Amino acid sequence: MEPTSRKYLFFDLDGTLTDSMPGIARAVQYALRRFGIDVQDLAALKPFLGPPLRDSFMEFYGMSPEEADRAVAVSREYFVPRGMFENELYPGIPELLAATAAAGRVNVIATSKPQPFAERIAAHFGIDRHFRLISGSTFDGRRKTKADVIHHALSALGIAPGEAVMIGDRRHDVEGAAEEGLPAIAVEWGYAPPGELEAARPLRIVPDVETLRRLLLGNE
Repeated sequence: MEPTSRKYLFFDLDGTLTDSMPGIARAVQYALRRFGIDVQDLAALKPFLGPPLRDSFMEFYGMSPEEADRAVAVSREYFVPRGMFENELYPGIPELLAATAAAGRVNVIATSKPQPFAERIAAHFGIDRHFRLISGSTFDGRRKTKADVIHHALSALGIAPGEAVMIGDRRHDVEGAAEEGLPAIAVEWGYAPPGELEAARPLRIVPDVETLRRLLLGNE
């Protein structure tokens, strides 16, 4: 079976299904101010989109693990009541999900975002009905990486890696999928900086939602 025609489609959330940059960037900005760091340009916080926030606070601002945990907690003071919904679906995503479901494919969300947040966002946009499972990270740290949430999804569904393909916009999606034995399709409309997706070497890189639809439904 060609990887693109596998039954189970694991979709990343931020940068793949939704453009969540405003809400996440403002939540990060809010947290950094608590640490005495004032970032005026939200675009400068774009690298936070995709990876676990804790890792990004440590990588980009040199925080200790304890500081990063506190920064994540502070960011949620903004994100939960407001930032979660400063977000929008990319054009064509509802139609894509409806088409794959109608074709007998099983849609799954596999995101590094905490699972309760991912569930609320999917429900907010009315796309939750298209998904068999939403697998996200946990607040207790048991699941935090992309590989963790993919592993959980495979286990919860009772399927082998050879039955699924990962679809995402960052190298973390490609690398996490590879760690769990899945191929990955990378999308160009998300948050990856130039050259990142090519360096990650996914199965395919697609430029837009319509191309992804044709690829997944065998109409390419």
